[in-house]
Amino acid sequence: MGKKKQNWSALTSNDVGMDALAIKQSFAGAVEYRQARDEYSVSDWDFFQSLAFAVRDRMLDRWNRTQQNHYKADKRRVYYISLEFLIGRLLRNALLNLGMFDEAKAAMADFGLDIEELLNKEEDAGLGNGGLGRLAACFLDSMATLGLPAMGYGIRYEYGMFRQRIEGNRQVEVPNNWLRFDSPWDIGRPNFLLPVKFGGRVNPRYAADGRIEFDWVETQEVMAVAHDFLVPGYRNDACNTLRLWAAKSSRVFDFANFNRGNYVQAVHDKTLSENISWVLYPNDNVAEGKELRLKQEYFLVSATLQDAFRRHLKTNDSVRNLHEKAVFQLNDTHPALAIPELMRLLLDDYKLSWEDAWHITRHAMAYTNHTILPEALEQWSVALLEKVLPRHLQIIYEINHRFLEDVKHKFPGDDARLRRVSIIGEDGLRRVRMAHLAVIGSYSVNGVSELHSGLVQTRLFPDFAEIYPERFNNKTNGVTPRRWMAACNPFMAALITKSIGDGWIGDLSKVALIAPLAKKAKFKNDWRAAKLACKQRLAAWIKERQGIDVDVNSIFDVQVKRIHEYKRQLLNVLHVLHRYLDLKKGIGLDRPPRTVFIGGKAAPGYHTAKSIIHLINAAGELINNDADTNHLLKLVFIPNYNVSVAEMVIPAADLSQQISTAGLEASGTGNMKFAMNGALTIGTRDGANIEIGEAVGEENIYFFGLSKAEVDETFQRGYYPRAILQKDPALREVLDFIESGRLAPNDPHAFSSILESVLYHGDRFLVLADFAAYRDAQRRVDKDFADTDQWTTMSILNTALTSRFSSDRTITSYAEEIWHTESVPSAPKPSKG
Repeated sequence: MGKKKQNWSALTSNDVGMDALAIKQSFAGAVEYRQARDEYSVSDWDFFQSLAFAVRDRMLDRWNRTQQNHYKADKRRVYYISLEFLIGRLLRNALLNLGMFDEAKAAMADFGLDIEELLNKEEDAGLGNGGLGRLAACFLDSMATLGLPAMGYGIRYEYGMFRQRIEGNRQVEVPNNWLRFDSPWDIGRPNFLLPVKFGGRVNPRYAADGRIEFDWVETQEVMAVAHDFLVPGYRNDACNTLRLWAAKSSRVFDFANFNRGNYVQAVHDKTLSENISWVLYPNDNVAEGKELRLKQEYFLVSATLQDAFRRHLKTNDSVRNLHEKAVFQLNDTHPALAIPELMRLLLDDYKLSWEDAWHITRHAMAYTNHTILPEALEQWSVALLEKVLPRHLQIIYEINHRFLEDVKHKFPGDDARLRRVSIIGEDGLRRVRMAHLAVIGSYSVNGVSELHSGLVQTRLFPDFAEIYPERFNNKTNGVTPRRWMAACNPFMAALITKSIGDGWIGDLSKVALIAPLAKKAKFKNDWRAAKLACKQRLAAWIKERQGIDVDVNSIFDVQVKRIHEYKRQLLNVLHVLHRYLDLKKGIGLDRPPRTVFIGGKAAPGYHTAKSIIHLINAAGELINNDADTNHLLKLVFIPNYNVSVAEMVIPAADLSQQISTAGLEASGTGNMKFAMNGALTIGTRDGANIEIGEAVGEENIYFFGLSKAEVDETFQRGYYPRAILQKDPALREVLDFIESGRLAPNDPHAFSSILESVLYHGDRFLVLADFAAYRDAQRRVDKDFADTDQWTTMSILNTALTSRFSSDRTITSYAEEIWHTESVPSAPKPSKG
């Protein structure tokens, strides 16, 4: 008996109303039928889950129609592949984008529930670490809001990034089991499995037509299981998908081992298969960690490409036009294995010629570079690739051979160039340079700020820019104003909406309408009140969690980001200690009080970064407990910094620290979020700081320090950090204070490695070189903050003039200039009957 095709959407058209009564009915049904609770057993967690399910039902309604629209429109689809998606909590953002926050709040109030308490029950999704993952999440929001036929693809990490604790002033990593209670947003597809193979060997053979074909045999197989998270657009009825892959063993356990009585080994083998999706960024300081990381990256791209082929063949008779109907955006080098994997599928499974397969691949892949730090550009040993992905290594060799032949033809006799551009690095251990593979195999290569994109062409890939000048372009990063203004800063958002309407939430260019209001006394008073409310909210949160009292009238001076030497949290803490030592001598007592907040995680194997966290916390312990000065200065390290913490911290900031060594920060997105929330930036001319300065005006930002050109010149002429101390006794005083052991009496040499890195190991990130300029810029901050009226004007203008940093603008540029795709209009829900 054949299945009858039903229009399920029409049959359920009255089940997902948006009014408070309909929400109450859905919520009550979820409590009873999904959570299986009654009035005696229900908990706040059940209430959160039930509200989330009620909201998810409304998203699913839009999602089903959106998928149908995408198939009917048959526009080029975007597959955004990223090893990280830092999506944070989802309920508040979903309520905002669906336009039902007030209705849901009223519905919960009718049950005697506070919606804010329910929102705070949600766990942050453990799917990312830093800016790379947060950018990807912002892009998903904008792709849905713009109605683009796009999907995100990542890995459903069981534990995600570690949870950070501070014990004895040091970072301690503990597992982040964010899925221990399951997630209401996680729509598992257990019957949708795709095989991913590893290891084995390759057998060449002659096909009937005389061509050599290759069989990848004796492999280990892992199954990729799809889990979907829905991404609603802002009030446009569109709902896209973030598809995450979980690894499952291809069988419950090895029956051969079981039958031999070795049950433990059988289960152990199953566990090894599934650990691919257990944790974000395994420690790659050991061989096992490197191999697991490589398997993660291949697991992601293999499952994603198989899924794309499946979807493509639903509406197309052949894979030969795949590049016309799909584009795969590689978010950094991590997914670069998509290039040889697409070639493998086309060559081995679909039997295309090399020329045809390469044409499709080269016109379907686009690559975003996020760093010029050499150590951050992935390279895999040839031996490891040969072990894990032998067929792909063959394909990479062939890509490289053909590419180098073209280069020889274009630049005859230039052997040095051949060595520089080869995918295979021959210096020492032979390695596959994944960034080279990404450039060669993509039709577009973009950087993420004007400065960074220029450096990508002139410093990182100058040979490739000469060979393929048409491929290189800039797409300055952006952030979504929905989450990073409207949702996280209700006080400022309400004031802006009251003044100019709510159109700015969907079109941030309209926020410029508040610029003239920066001259109005009433608006400025209201702006200060909104900022104060944010600061009070953060102060109460800090008091509750860390027991530290902070002065809401002090300058809230914030640096929150991944802990890394180039981001120079060390420069920040050196200045805090300098300020503290001045106060102890009676210097600067008339300056505005200041509370310095620092937050971020250090990679578990990154000793120097973890030592910097130790230094920050040790300094904070001393400063915060000094009754002589703690009314004028405090230093607070915020543990376990994540998206939800950022949503609390960023709106409260007066000053945003973006102080990386010039030329090393590709773009940054935190700098944008702070400026859009009215914080003033103190920063180097690096990444998107430059463009923020252009947008808000140099009079509304605090630039300091060496430019990229001056950084290069400093190293070229010879940089001697110890010579700086001879000219700056205040800086020497700070370093001597750290060396004295006062900050760690039980371990007086705790910070020796930090001191050695800046004094004897070259001060690679120019912390000492920029200290004096940084100190001078901070003094300008003190002076300006004391003029409340002027500071408020500058704050308003930072918000009003930063609309270009909306991710809607960024994604529009990607869609028009790289992806060559269009929005798909939303279709109304069909009526019954």
